[in-house]
Amino acid sequence: MVLGLGVGYLIHVLAIDHATATTIAGYLSIVTEIFLRLIKMIIAPLIFTTLVSGIAGIGGQGTVSRLAGRAVAWFLVASLISLALGVVLANLLQPGAGMGLVAKGGSISTGLKTASLNLHEFLTHVFPTSIFDALARNEALQIVVFALFFGAGLSIYHKDPRVAQLRNSLDGIVMVMLKVTEFVMKFAPIGVFTALATAVAVNGLDVVFTYGKLVGSFYLGLVLLWMVIIFAGYLVLGKDVFRLLKMMRQPALIAFSTASSEAAYPLMTERLEQFGIRKEVVGFTLPFGYSFNLDGSMMYCTFAALFIAQAFGVELSVTQQITMLFVLLISSKGAAGVPRASVVVVAAVAPMFGLPTEGVLLILGIDQILDMGRTVTNVIGNSIATAALARLEGGDVPMTTDLVPGLATTQRD
Repeated sequence: MVLGLGVGYLIHVLAIDHATATTIAGYLSIVTEIFLRLIKMIIAPLIFTTLVSGIAGIGGQGTVSRLAGRAVAWFLVASLISLALGVVLANLLQPGAGMGLVAKGGSISTGLKTASLNLHEFLTHVFPTSIFDALARNEALQIVVFALFFGAGLSIYHKDPRVAQLRNSLDGIVMVMLKVTEFVMKFAPIGVFTALATAVAVNGLDVVFTYGKLVGSFYLGLVLLWMVIIFAGYLVLGKDVFRLLKMMRQPALIAFSTASSEAAYPLMTERLEQFGIRKEVVGFTLPFGYSFNLDGSMMYCTFAALFIAQAFGVELSVTQQITMLFVLLISSKGAAGVPRASVVVVAAVAPMFGLPTEGVLLILGIDQILDMGRTVTNVIGNSIATAALARLEGGDVPMTTDLVPGLATTQRD
């Protein structure tokens, strides 16, 4: 990571012009793209097999319903806390105050597909027309929906020897996919290096200082959010939450450097099982969290919206800000599968509160830097949520802190 920052900065400084730096960065990005493609290659089969295996092995339908209900409750509370904390900090720190920008008006395009962010599109998009199409496009939410139906059918006929054979085959595929994940993760250090080198080579470090107040305020907010999330995990997991965080260092680093939650997903699955959580619970809970428990993205939405309001001198009353909080809560749940979802949510919600479109273009310039922070926060939030929900189910997470990371044994009822 440090080497990537250094090499990227040298390229940015020594390059003859911006075009040359961009060309060199383009060659470096080839390695990053290959690494991310390898990750995406294993995402769909990993989600499908772990979730189906999880539903089939987690217990009766009552157990599945109870775990799903607890997961939804946890995700909603976490989202509300993230959004509310973002509102409070943005008002206290005023990252956009004093910029004195004036909206030019007129029609300005951000290039973001905000039209796809509505209730109709979201609800219809959730349900796949073809599981093969969903697998081919890595549509996580559609894969989850099909896996729920498939897993439920598998559990009903679990006594049939033919179905038992199919379930054993799926369990075997899960084992193979985890080994494939291990192979792919050997390329992670190279992917991290080229990802950071590419970003710094093109943008340099100047952009961080230009938007220093926004970046600093947002990352301060993320640190406070981490403290809240860790405290919530401590209430359920006790001191084991720190062991979990230690085991999640590498997935978090991958998420931060690549700004991709997908890149961290396979390794998260492996580490959560090593932590002592049954693979059935991991396979059931983690895919849901990836769609609905995006704590860092929630905070980003309120921060970005209020930054735009402050930069352009748009006064928002307390009532308007509370209304915005709930609008963002609902809108963000419909952003699964939308490219650059967090920015799209802000772009879609901004006109509702009289915020100029130019403001979205303003934050797009440093979105990569902010995206790195919100992505690693999503990883931390989902790992703690999965472990906490497993503990609440009882008997899934070892209470002892003597286990060595990587050698933790899975307890079963």
